[in-house]
Amino acid sequence: MPSVSTEAPATAGAAAAPSAAADTTDSLLSPGRPGYRRMSLALFAAGIATFALLYSTQALLPAISAGLGVTASQASWTVSAATGALALFVLPLSALSERFGRRTLMSVSLAVAVAVGLLVPFAPNVEWLVALRAVQGAALAGLPASAMAFLAEEVRPKALVAAIGLFVAGNSVGGMSGRILTGWVAQLWGWRAALGAVGLLAVVCAVVFRVLLPKARNFTSRSLSPRALATTVGGHLADPLLRRLYAIGALFMTVFGAVYTVIGYRLVEAPFQLAQGVIGSVFLVYLVGTVSSAAAGRLVERLGRRGALYLAVGTTAAGLLLSLVDSLTAVLLGLVLITAGFFAGHAVASSSVSRTAKSGRAQASALYQSAYYLGSSAGGTLGAIAFHAGGWTATVALGLLAVLGVVSLTLYGSHAARRDRRRSLAGARAAGTQSATTPSAGAQSAATPSAGARARELVSD
Repeated sequence: MPSVSTEAPATAGAAAAPSAAADTTDSLLSPGRPGYRRMSLALFAAGIATFALLYSTQALLPAISAGLGVTASQASWTVSAATGALALFVLPLSALSERFGRRTLMSVSLAVAVAVGLLVPFAPNVEWLVALRAVQGAALAGLPASAMAFLAEEVRPKALVAAIGLFVAGNSVGGMSGRILTGWVAQLWGWRAALGAVGLLAVVCAVVFRVLLPKARNFTSRSLSPRALATTVGGHLADPLLRRLYAIGALFMTVFGAVYTVIGYRLVEAPFQLAQGVIGSVFLVYLVGTVSSAAAGRLVERLGRRGALYLAVGTTAAGLLLSLVDSLTAVLLGLVLITAGFFAGHAVASSSVSRTAKSGRAQASALYQSAYYLGSSAGGTLGAIAFHAGGWTATVALGLLAVLGVVSLTLYGSHAARRDRRRSLAGARAAGTQSATTPSAGAQSAATPSAGARARELVSD
């Protein structure tokens, strides 16, 4: 029996590690635990404000075109400038969140975006409107990536997809409520009053967010180092899985940006000729996105991540094709399918980024958000150009091309996972053969099952 003098230090060390791990685990939030509901409601409110402000001009584009005497392509820049600026600033602001904290950066970003939102209605011309929208988009860049990193640090891994899905659901509610609000207010009092109403909605959401969001318990401040940031970003961009997820997010958002930038112009023209308020009400279909994003966790549990992506892609493509029919019912059903597919795919891809990145999660999420909003900016601009050149059919063709890109990336990911699995199994067999003749190979053979398990996990994902 070992003596106490030789074993006590080892035992104490072994006990300390599980204790520290238990403390970390106990501090993580999950459904039913204190603070989880407050955090969920706070980030839900932040999601509402983000999308309501970011896309506040989208449903108003026909009215802005008429009011300022500009073309559809020129008016579309009031959307693209905001999303493009967000894409450019999301990475540097995520670096600031590593130093000053996710909660602080989100609060400051939302406050600045709301203040600019209250100035937007007073823009004297389209140039000023585009400039203010760009500033607003840059301010909003502090929210998405920091929110994803906050959730990854504060929520249990098994509850992460559901938590991110709820934040994305807030995005969909914000996009819907902002567009409906602007549509009816614009019909009664004009597009400037509509933008003012969105600003006031965002004020309420900002207050709710600040009051409810609990303090971070697992955040560790890091020094700001450009070299360290470049190393972290380079490491993420070198990861083939993360690169595919970034591209998938950009392509999904290209479809969404193109469709919802142009749909107002289609519905205001023949054969529909809908009023501005009715066009705004069309965005009630965003409720479908709320449901599909919140249900993304259950989809992943049943189908795996790639299975959920295939379902999202198929739903989006079916909606695009159905929207070609010159029937209001068919167009609305098409928008329902496009919205459901997009939000489900976005929730799956964004949560996969948080899961894949083991360090520098804020930068990993920031790169995803950058690609995502670049896709939105490109989709809005290219969708308007396509509509001007070839009508709604050309816009749908652009969307289908982006959908084909998502399918290709997902198929390639499945192929790469199967290839890695075959290599891991071959390595396991080789190690097993070696261990039969070489006693020192025991450590190697013990390590190989984890590699095979990881490969199987990649295939199931």
